[in-house]
Amino acid sequence: MFLVTDDIKSVRAVVNPDISKIRNIGIMAHIDAGKTTTTERILYYSGYTRALGDVDDGDTVTDFMAQERERGITIQSAAVTFDWKSHRINLIDTPGHVDFTLEVERALRVLDGAVAVVDASAGVEAQTLTVWRQAEKHHVPRVCFLNKMDKPTADLNFSIESIRQKLKASPVVLQIPVGSSKNFTGVVDLLTNQKLIWKLRSADDDGRVFESKALSQSDDPELLQAAGEARTALIEQVADLDDEFAELLLTSYSDNFDAVPSIKLQAAVRRLTLARKGVPVLCGSSLRNKGVQPLLDAITAYLPAPNERHHDLVRWYKDDLCALAFKVLHDKHRGPLVFLRIYSGTLKAQTAVHNLNRSNTERMSRLLVPFADQHVEIPSISAGNIALAVGLKQTVTGDTIVSSKASAAAAARRAQDENQTGKSCGEHANIILSGVEVPDPVFFCTIEPPTMSKQADLETALDCLQREDPSLKVKVDPDSGQTILCGMGELHIEIIHDRIRREYGVETYLGPLQVAYRETILHEASTKETLDRTVGERRHIVTVELTVRPTDGSSCDSAFTEELQTQLSAEIKEAVQNGVHSSYLQGPLLGYPVQGVSTLIQSLTTETGTSPAMVSACVSRCMSKALKLAGAQVLEPVMSLEVTVDEGLLSFVLGDLAQRRGMVREIQSRHDSKVLLATVPLAEMMGYSTTLRTLTSGNATFSLELDTYEAMNPQDQNSLLKKMSGLL
Repeated sequence: MFLVTDDIKSVRAVVNPDISKIRNIGIMAHIDAGKTTTTERILYYSGYTRALGDVDDGDTVTDFMAQERERGITIQSAAVTFDWKSHRINLIDTPGHVDFTLEVERALRVLDGAVAVVDASAGVEAQTLTVWRQAEKHHVPRVCFLNKMDKPTADLNFSIESIRQKLKASPVVLQIPVGSSKNFTGVVDLLTNQKLIWKLRSADDDGRVFESKALSQSDDPELLQAAGEARTALIEQVADLDDEFAELLLTSYSDNFDAVPSIKLQAAVRRLTLARKGVPVLCGSSLRNKGVQPLLDAITAYLPAPNERHHDLVRWYKDDLCALAFKVLHDKHRGPLVFLRIYSGTLKAQTAVHNLNRSNTERMSRLLVPFADQHVEIPSISAGNIALAVGLKQTVTGDTIVSSKASAAAAARRAQDENQTGKSCGEHANIILSGVEVPDPVFFCTIEPPTMSKQADLETALDCLQREDPSLKVKVDPDSGQTILCGMGELHIEIIHDRIRREYGVETYLGPLQVAYRETILHEASTKETLDRTVGERRHIVTVELTVRPTDGSSCDSAFTEELQTQLSAEIKEAVQNGVHSSYLQGPLLGYPVQGVSTLIQSLTTETGTSPAMVSACVSRCMSKALKLAGAQVLEPVMSLEVTVDEGLLSFVLGDLAQRRGMVREIQSRHDSKVLLATVPLAEMMGYSTTLRTLTSGNATFSLELDTYEAMNPQDQNSLLKKMSGLL
């Protein structure tokens, strides 16, 4: 695969285009829906690649990691910058596997729009629903692309209904297919009544050339009728959702919908999309090179420019630099490469920038435009764009970057003038951009180097990988001194292990995978603790009395009585909070984190000269005693499971699920297949992919997603306690 980067001057000429001509978009979907294939076609038709890449051949631009090409899946999001009809598009191809959901989360945090790719034969699948919710959380406008319309089971109406029912969205159908299955040849554009046909003469035809002509009476009567009905339904739907278009329709075109100008209809669809009242739906087949160019047109026509998205806090920076670091990659030669989304101002190479989260200043040596794993160096880049910075050694995912302390102080004053308040977490807390929410890991295992001489190399590798992937957690067991690797799933840990071997040259050994349980309490309990300790010549005396009680939900909190709230100094309060929260990190039964507990500090007395550290230690000891008295309960992660299987093999899957303590919620029909929806404890899902493949001869697919944490029954909890203590 070769990128067309021969003419570097032409690339530099458009690194700072008109902000209204910029589109920052992401491609998101369920695994195997065709995200990467669609991205490859987009890059080819836009002129940035000279050959069509194929996932099966392992020569795609955005799946450039060795693990991605071997497995045929996307593991990390990749950014590509290209032009389409005078627009600059910054595109990010995201993973579809739930183990890498953080990659989707941090991409959506900085994007202005997204393309949701849906398999037209399967409709909305489990991970599609997950990424849709993530996009909804970040208020990202979307366009839907119904891919794989050439499959025998592809069904437009079924897919539209699944979007409506499962995503709770209003699909605005802009195209209907021409032909079906192997006879799928193109689409009808309902806005213009144009028929777009791809006459592919051979399997090697790249689909660059297609025929566009107006629908006429000589066309298939069924197609004419379907197009007429679909366009009428489109106009009525848009009129229901957009008041401006409804008024235009009533005053000028109430008697003749056919006379509605396509430009007016397109403008109304754009307003709906930006307001997230509707989702434009297009269709095609990326693998067969059909329907991708109209998708590119839809991206520029309906998804927002950066200046059309309202970004809180940015207005306070005026024309000063404000950027968010949303991803870090480690390059063997350049060191850490930091992906930045520029929200305001201009970023220049060879300048110093200030990190608000770390309160430090770093010098950026070079500035790059990303083209997957290749980059073009540029002197500067303006607001609305995505760039790569070289030389920021301390910056991590979620950090806010500004030009200087002075510009941050000026922005803080403007925020204060508008009576805006922020969290009390630092000097400039109210002008720091919101970062990325990192999910808690659900699996962990020990990791060891082959020899002690390789320990330092392993630690370096883990430090770099943690900086790249915030969902990866590494800790050291205080009792055994072993390094513990915590991840989002079996595949996640397997990929990390493989990367340590390939990229850092360390042959590591992994212990058995274990589940990350949680703990809670069953009853209310009160206790009192006194700490009397002499350190050097100082005597520290603390007495604390507190009550713990179970609460609904997964969070933990702590509070003081009204009397203590006014009596204690801020320093002592902070010490108490530290003691409480350190106790929440290790439960009384197995040492797993505690959730669903509320703590009330009823009394606290200290002698003069007692240090805050001793207060924290006393509170922590008192908390440990109270949690044991309250009756500990183990909570296990329960997964939401979706299995798609042939009807004849369903009984085998159900029988296996019953042995795994699974609970069936629903069985749906999807063409000739059955979709099984169930909940099952994560501990029972070790090696499930191999078992399912064996049971169904490879004719079933499944997806797992963390649903909730549930209390274990006494029998299972006792078995777990015996197993953890080495009795089983």
